[in-house]
Amino acid sequence: MDPKSPDDRPQAAAPQSQPQPLEWRFAQVFGERGAGEDVQEVDIISAIEFDKSGDHLATGDRGGRVVLFERTDARGSASRTELERQDYPVARHPEFRYKTEFQSHEPEFDYLKSLEIEEKINKIKWGQTANNALFILSTNDKTIKYWKVQDKKVKRVSVMNLDTSQSSDNGTTSSSSTSSCRGLLPNGGCSEKLCANKDLSLPPGGCASLRLPVVVTGQDLNPVARCRRVYAHAHDYHINSISNNSDGETFISADDLRINLWNLEINSQSFNIVDVKPTNMEDLTEVITCAEFHPTHCNTLAYSSSKGAIRLIDLRQSALCDNHSKLFEEHEAAGSKSFFTEIIASVSDIKFARDGRHILSRDYMTLKLWDLNMDSGPVATFQVHEHLRPKLCDLYENDSIFDKFECCLSGDGLRVATGSYSNLFRVFGGSSGNTEATTLEASRNPMRRQVANPTRPARTLSSLTRAVRRGGENAGADGNGNSNDFSTKLLHLAWHPTENSIACAAGNSLYMYYA
Repeated sequence: MDPKSPDDRPQAAAPQSQPQPLEWRFAQVFGERGAGEDVQEVDIISAIEFDKSGDHLATGDRGGRVVLFERTDARGSASRTELERQDYPVARHPEFRYKTEFQSHEPEFDYLKSLEIEEKINKIKWGQTANNALFILSTNDKTIKYWKVQDKKVKRVSVMNLDTSQSSDNGTTSSSSTSSCRGLLPNGGCSEKLCANKDLSLPPGGCASLRLPVVVTGQDLNPVARCRRVYAHAHDYHINSISNNSDGETFISADDLRINLWNLEINSQSFNIVDVKPTNMEDLTEVITCAEFHPTHCNTLAYSSSKGAIRLIDLRQSALCDNHSKLFEEHEAAGSKSFFTEIIASVSDIKFARDGRHILSRDYMTLKLWDLNMDSGPVATFQVHEHLRPKLCDLYENDSIFDKFECCLSGDGLRVATGSYSNLFRVFGGSSGNTEATTLEASRNPMRRQVANPTRPARTLSSLTRAVRRGGENAGADGNGNSNDFSTKLLHLAWHPTENSIACAAGNSLYMYYA
């Protein structure tokens, strides 16, 4: 019997194939500035957030405005015949259009503390949709507002008390409703002393009847924003984050030292659930930097600190959650500490994965992915701009080291993303063994700075969970040797909840990409 060829022999179980790196393409840009055009401070975007469906996108800026965009590509409008003809799904990226905008916050002045409160929007969160209305929470440093945005039919006044056939010599309507109505008496007559318009001709004996104006509701819809609640006077320090609870009834707001729990329907009081303020402020060693509710467990939330720690708390344990249920932190190796160690360890943003199993955190130099079931250390660490480590002294001098970069996860949890300098942002593969590390630029040609970086193990763990460190250790300016522009930084970005689409802010411009 002939020996089997290699192709005919039984094959061992192949390792699970890793997803291919995504090829990102430019989709849209809103507010793109021309060459040499100056950006106004009030127009710089300071917050971005998709709603849960991904059909709406909200941005906030330093001028206190909230701008809403809605999806326009018809995802379900294809006919059955067209769908049957398609042997493979057609790659279509989300397309958005401007919907409306409104002034959420105004500049204020605290006379008791002699403190100016700027109108800048710090965070935006979407509430649950009800009755075709959109609900949005927005906050500046001190005040949180709950907005309702709903399409209303446009109303106009019709059937005026005028004979529009009467015209003046120039062909325009002879009089306005206000000037003509003043001269009409209750019995339909006209007083010449009160009639301001001499061109108005009336029949002998006055008007036969008086027609009242009628308000007619048209078919055109116009979005109208209305402030439903204002939650104020609950924070002594600047609010850094807000987060909606999965129960749809409550939300939290966090400042440097406290986290408060609110009911959406009650703005007169809140409950303090975390308080890290020491008796003596000289003993203060760390502050709260971010807080977020678990996506499905209404009793669980996490908050991060300036020392690089993430604490998980359970609201069922006690009314004041000073004691955490889990602590996630990575200890520095002995002898590796420097003056900048604690500064760059400060966590600027945390996000729960959609499944609630993982937490993504961003400090100044890295992204870290944590497993809620493993508090010994991160399951993966991603180097964002390791080439800046030799320049920490310069970054400290120009205050860039205190920049707060946000992070986001894809809806399937397979990829993570965050921003950097020179309007760059990076996308990493989040699953085990995925070495994807892509550098993109917020421009119409996002892939021109793409860099593929190697993966190296960061720590020794069990065979079930292996932590990896990705992103490369380039010592140059960046992966391509380009110098970094610290004045252009990409701090805010958001990942579409169901598709591979990213929205990011570069100054006053909103760029959108898809893969």
